[in-house]
Amino acid sequence: MYELIITNKNYSSWSMRAWVLLRAAGIPFTERLLRYRPGGFRPQSPSGRVPCLRDGELLVWDTLAITEYLAERHAGVWPQEAPARAWARSAAAEMHSGFNALRNECSMSVGVRLRRHGISSGLQTDLVRLAELWEEGLARHGGPFLGGAGFTAVDAFFAPVATRVQTYALPLPAPAAAYAQRLLQVPAVAQWIMDGIAETFRDASHEEEVLAQGVLLADLRAGAS
Repeated sequence: MYELIITNKNYSSWSMRAWVLLRAAGIPFTERLLRYRPGGFRPQSPSGRVPCLRDGELLVWDTLAITEYLAERHAGVWPQEAPARAWARSAAAEMHSGFNALRNECSMSVGVRLRRHGISSGLQTDLVRLAELWEEGLARHGGPFLGGAGFTAVDAFFAPVATRVQTYALPLPAPAAAYAQRLLQVPAVAQWIMDGIAETFRDASHEEEVLAQGVLLADLRAGAS
């Protein structure tokens, strides 16, 4: 059985992608959660980052590499039809390497709800592109997910974005907003969020990054006052 090495569910968008993909695809695995630490995760990970997937003596790191490794061994990781699969891979790769303002200005914290101070020009550009990409996938492949009828890796790559939309009440046009809500209702995504809310660990740097972006409306996490 695979072992997936991750870090805290409240904060780790990269860990979430791999975990949600495995859970939604029904691929058996065990998880090993390492508490977040600023110095990284050596020696458990060659890059010092997680997630990592262990398959016996083999270790696969980086979410995109993990996804492709799983796709070679399990059906349904990517859409079945070649055009949808090519589009889904392109969209996932764009998320993997892009949307820098969204990442930097909207740190993930699944149990917090804020009202942002405002939307920077960089974040607005990312939100426009995000809506464009989501609406293209839904229209091209018929929905309700980006590659068609079933949840696949491309949806897993955008699942952490849906949590950011919820945390920061990010403005999106109706079709994109509806897709974000749909992702939050996927059982694997909902379970990750519940697990993140149940965590009591707090990292000061993450907390500062999140709270600097807006007015705190609610903290749903365990132990919050």
